[in-house]
Amino acid sequence: MEKRVAIVGAGTSGLLACKYTLQKGFNPTVFEAKESVGGLWTHTIESTKLQNAKETYQFSDFPWPSSVQEVFPTHTQVLRYLESYAQHFGIIPYIKFNSKVINIDYVGESYEEMESWDQWGGTGKPFGSRGKWHILVQDTKSCSTEAYQFEFVVLCIGRFSGLPNIPEFPPDQGPEVFNGKVIHSMDYSDMDKVSAAELIRRKRIAVVGSLKSAIDIAAECANANGVEYPCTLIQRTAHWFLPSGSLWGVSLGFLCFNRFSELLVHKPGETFPYKFLATMLSPLVHFQRWAVSKFAESYLRWKSPLKKYGVIPKHSFLQDFSSCRIGMLPEKFYDKVDEGSLVLKKSQSFSFYKEGLIINGEEPQQLKADLVILATGYKGDQKLKNMFESQIFRKYIVGSATSIVPLYRQIIHPRIPQVAVIGYAESYFNLGTSEIRCQWLAHFLDGNLELPRIRDMEKEIIMWENNMKQYDGRYFRNSGIASSNIWYNDQLCKDMGCKHKRKKGIFAEYFQPYGPLDYAGLLSK
Repeated sequence: MEKRVAIVGAGTSGLLACKYTLQKGFNPTVFEAKESVGGLWTHTIESTKLQNAKETYQFSDFPWPSSVQEVFPTHTQVLRYLESYAQHFGIIPYIKFNSKVINIDYVGESYEEMESWDQWGGTGKPFGSRGKWHILVQDTKSCSTEAYQFEFVVLCIGRFSGLPNIPEFPPDQGPEVFNGKVIHSMDYSDMDKVSAAELIRRKRIAVVGSLKSAIDIAAECANANGVEYPCTLIQRTAHWFLPSGSLWGVSLGFLCFNRFSELLVHKPGETFPYKFLATMLSPLVHFQRWAVSKFAESYLRWKSPLKKYGVIPKHSFLQDFSSCRIGMLPEKFYDKVDEGSLVLKKSQSFSFYKEGLIINGEEPQQLKADLVILATGYKGDQKLKNMFESQIFRKYIVGSATSIVPLYRQIIHPRIPQVAVIGYAESYFNLGTSEIRCQWLAHFLDGNLELPRIRDMEKEIIMWENNMKQYDGRYFRNSGIASSNIWYNDQLCKDMGCKHKRKKGIFAEYFQPYGPLDYAGLLSK
């Protein structure tokens, strides 16, 4: 049978998926809605920089150019790096730009037959069934549509774009009663530099949100307008943000991103020795996690005036870390607060009135505004769900409000054949994690990897879900794997028959941070 592979999206995951399927001899087609590669990096605000030190955000076989000296490159430098990668590995000819995938529909097998399967896709193989994916694609310039057929689809659509999360309001309390302008952070990020600068110039701006995009946009507005038109940042939940990549001079990698730090926590599917060790060391584990958390929190309280402005998070540093919600502060963020160009307010809810916002607290306050920017996130699970024409597959893919998106190895849904998802589960090394996943997927597509039975994959998914609930708390649906990132990579390496302990020497193996270069050349082993 034919082995045609479609890849949806030409962001980092899509580029990696294309590169590694090409390496295995496939002839993939990449559908990208925009005019260029880069995904999220093609539409970021002017001040956006890489959150990771560049050494932890790079391709395993394509180093950053020597001309990039910054530890945290700008968004323009990141985009050029991704473009250079695509050019270097000959990916561009396989991409259909301005091609938006409307939906995908599986044809050829009945749902009754699929329900009877013991193996994924009926055979456990990537191309084993009679089914094909029909893909409806819209040309974003002409708005015409065209249908394609493929035997396998890789969804690299990302979570943080496309479908904004807009808060709902009671009647007569939403944006419709406001005389000013309301936009989502996605709309602001999509603007070019000149248009964005003109939009915010000399306006009273309120930014609503608690995470990185809200922090960055608020700082950019404060820089633009100063104390004459201060920007107000309204947060429901305070989170821990780092002013730099170290704590008291100690790299975060040596505290949290090494094998020893994971040795002390329970991991999904761990063998008896690991479980016994983690259980026996439980007092040490709790002390170690408490000590690391307090070490970080004491530094951040000292470095930033959190108490002064009432923004000390109510949860621990480690909970934010485990759920991948730690971010970097913009430069001189609290200097802007001190000078008055940026105002911080906490509120569990808000509503609109004619001249601005009503901030609901112990005593509701009116805040006059000309522009409100909702940095309230995205509906990543809904976006993934909308890709499928089938209502049954839509139900399968999102799970429920009390479960994660159920993906085996964070890649394969046990009940949806001949499709893979790359880039949904979060880590602090998203590029590196996507690269390992794409190598695993290429290995599978080439027939060199055997999947467990459907019921065993589902048991594995539940183990990971329970672990995320234990360590990520109420943010478990983000599918953050930060607390077990190396363990997760170990499983992928073992699946591929590769050595999972990648460093030289026992000290380096357990105490040095793991990074992308440690996983170079997995498919060549």
